[in-house]
Amino acid sequence: MNTARIYNYKEEQVILMIETIDSIDIDFHKLIENSLNAIFILGEEGKIHYCNKAVLRLLKLTSIEEILHNSLYNFIPTYIHGVCKERLNNVLLNQQAIDCIEAQMIRKDGEIIDVEVKTAPLKLGNEVFAQVVIQDITDRKLAVKLFSEREKLASLGQIAASIVHEVKNPLTRVKGFLQLLKQDQPHNFLDTMDSELEKALTILHSLLFVSKPDLTDEPFVSIELSKEIESTLSLFQEKLENVKLVIQIRDSNKKVVGKRNSLLKAIFNLIKNAIEAISEEGTIKVEHYYQNGWVHVKVSDSGVGVSQEQLKMLGTPFFTTKDHGTGLGLTQVYTTIYDQGGDISVQSEVGKGTTFHVKLPALKE
Repeated sequence: MNTARIYNYKEEQVILMIETIDSIDIDFHKLIENSLNAIFILGEEGKIHYCNKAVLRLLKLTSIEEILHNSLYNFIPTYIHGVCKERLNNVLLNQQAIDCIEAQMIRKDGEIIDVEVKTAPLKLGNEVFAQVVIQDITDRKLAVKLFSEREKLASLGQIAASIVHEVKNPLTRVKGFLQLLKQDQPHNFLDTMDSELEKALTILHSLLFVSKPDLTDEPFVSIELSKEIESTLSLFQEKLENVKLVIQIRDSNKKVVGKRNSLLKAIFNLIKNAIEAISEEGTIKVEHYYQNGWVHVKVSDSGVGVSQEQLKMLGTPFFTTKDHGTGLGLTQVYTTIYDQGGDISVQSEVGKGTTFHVKLPALKE
C-alpha cells in the first residue's frame, strides 16, 4: 500500500510518496536529496524553491542558503538568459517537458562549466513548478574535443610524414652531389647552397618528429612542472632585456606524468613564441596552478596578437604568422600536449596580445 509523507523544506511543502517493495520502504525524498544529478524545483523568474546536495557540488557552494530562493539566472551566463527564460516559461505555462539540451553554468569561483539539462513540469497542489535535472558534462566535452584534435593531428601527421619521405631522399642526393662539386670547384655560392639544403633537411626532420610523436621511445615519468618552467625561463635571460617578466607559481608541489623532454620542448616553444610576439617593449606572464585535477600553465604576452581566422589555423604544420617561421614549433606544442592527455586553448586579440592555456592531468597523490 502506498502512503504519503509531507516534508517541510525551507518553507516549501514537497509531497513525496513512500512505496513498499518487498518489505523495503523507499524514501523518495532521501533518494532525490542524495541523487548524483543536480535537481532543482523552480518557479517564476527562475526562483529556486528546492535543490538537492548535488547542486552544492556542481556549483561549488558550501550551503543551501547560498542558492535557495535566489534566481537560477544568477548561475547562468547572461548570453543565454533569453533562451533559458523562454524554455522555463514554456514549461510553467504550457506544462511541456523539454528534452535533454546542453547549456552552461557559472560556479561560485567563476568557472564556467558545460552541463546537460532536462526540464519537466511538476504540479504541487494548485501550482505548477519546473523540475530541472542537471548533469556536469565538462569532462565529456573535453574528451570529445581531445579525440577530435588528436584525429586531426594524426591525419596531418600521416600526410606530413609521406611528404617528408618523398622530399627528403632527393634532397639528400642533391646534397651529396653538391659536396663532391665543392671539392672539385670550391665557390661561395656552393657553400650557400649547401647551407640552405641543410636547413631544408633540418626542417623536414623536425616535421617528421612532430607529426609522429609516438615514434619516440621516451618514457613517461613524474614531472614537477613548476621547477621545469623556472629552469626553462632562465634560458631566455638575454632575450628579456626589453620585456617585463611576471611569474606566478602556485601549487608548486603538484606533479604531472609525461614525456619530460617533449614537454620541456613544448614549454620552451610557448615562451619563445611569446618573446618573438613582442617587437619592442612588453610584458610576458607565466602562471602555474592546480585546479580540479589538472595542472594549468598559462603563457601570456602583450604582443601583436593574431586574428580570429588565424587562431583556427594555429598548430597546423607550416602555418605561421612570422616572417621567417615554419609553424612547426606550435605543431610540436599541440601534438605533445594532446599526446600526453592534456588540452590547450588560445585567446588572442590583434594589437593586445595572446594567451596559451595548457591543462595537463595532475598526478594523483
